[in-house]
This record gives sequence, structure tokens and C-alpha cells, in this order.
Amino acid sequence: MNIIFLDTEATGVDLKKDRLCQVCYKKDGVIKTEFFKPPLPISIKAMSITHITNEMVDDKEPFKVSAYYDELKEVLATHVLVAHNASFDVAMLKAERLEVPKYICTLKLAQHLDEKGEIPEYNQQFLRYYFDLKFDQPIAPHDAESDVIVLEAIYKELEKRFIKKYGEKGMIEKMIEISTLPALIKNFVFGKYRGETIEDIAIRDKGYLEWLYNAKQQKPEGEEDWLYTLEYYLKGKR
Repeated sequence: MNIIFLDTEATGVDLKKDRLCQVCYKKDGVIKTEFFKPPLPISIKAMSITHITNEMVDDKEPFKVSAYYDELKEVLATHVLVAHNASFDVAMLKAERLEVPKYICTLKLAQHLDEKGEIPEYNQQFLRYYFDLKFDQPIAPHDAESDVIVLEAIYKELEKRFIKKYGEKGMIEKMIEISTLPALIKNFVFGKYRGETIEDIAIRDKGYLEWLYNAKQQKPEGEEDWLYTLEYYLKGKR
């Protein structure tokens, strides 16, 4: 299957209201990136991370009426999208009425392949340095074009590990399946048990997992992986 590497930058991280302001994708070795004027202002928080300001996009056309939109729509219909934390990028595209039939999430793929929970974090920049990836050009974190370059390098590293574990047959289909299912989180990256395995805490302090599960249930949006993980350990490993 043909794949494209894609990253979006948005006005914020609220999947219900925020919209994209930059899109970049790489197909067949060619990178295409554009800025767009979103229907709401870019939040100060988002600007502090991406360094994309409202002034930078004020004279840009809206994404949905652009030629870029039509082109990307055709590409998505025939290619598998590869993104890091793909659920966010897919949500941003769907908010613009762009369907994403198939996608691979490198974050979930990294989690899946890390069976022993040896990787402390799975964010894109952490994996970049964890895998000791090298680049021939400067990389600016949270810039869509730079993120796509890092994304492709992470995917290629994960692809090698995937083939070593499963072989090449049906690789893309298996990656797609992994990307659409909840991931089993191995370690705590926050709170009083930061750095410890969830499996150990399930034995030592089951009450903490029960409390965390109830807390996550109050606002379940975006917590699918945690809810799945906590259910897995609270009900006994299946």
C-alpha cells in the first residue's frame, strides 16, 4: 500500500472546537506544506508551542477552499496516512470534512513494540533522540514540515523492528489494526508512581488503579488507552 507522512498544527488541542492552521505531508519523497487561516484565533498556548501566530495566517486562505484541500482529499483516498498520535491529526482533518480511510499511528506502534516497557516516553521528539536518529538539516520541533521529517525517520525505525518481530507479510494491515485499537500502557509517566510499571502497582496498590480508573471515566474523551489499560490490570491480565 502507498503511504504518506502527515502532520498538522492547530489553534489548540480541543478536538471539538480547534481547527488546523498548518498542514504538511510527504508523498513519494516530495514535501508539501501550507499555512491556512483558521475559523478561530490561534490560542496563546498553541502559539507558544508552534510559534505560528495569527498574523502569520491572517492573509492565508481557509483550508477547505484551497487547492491543497482538494489534492489532499484525493491522496487520502488512495494512501495510508502515517502520523504520530494520529487520532489528533485525523480529528483535525475530519473537522474539515476530510475522511481518513486508513491510518498508522507511530505512537501506538511504538507502544505495541515496546513489550517490556523500556521506553520512558513515546512523544515524537523523545523517540527521535531515543532512537538516535540523525538528520542532514535543522529540525524545529512543532513545525509541521520538521515533524514530518522526524515522523518518517521514526516510522522507518519502527518498521525495521516490526519486520524483525512479525515479518513483512501483511505488515501494513497489521500496523493499521494496531493503530485503531486501544494501547496497553506499560509505565506511569505522572503522579506518585512515575517511572514504575502499572503491573507492579496493580499488585502493590490496586486501590490507586481503581481511583484512577474512576477519575478517567469522568472525562473519557481521549482516555481510551488508559481506560483499556486499567481495566486490563484491574480485571486480571487476559
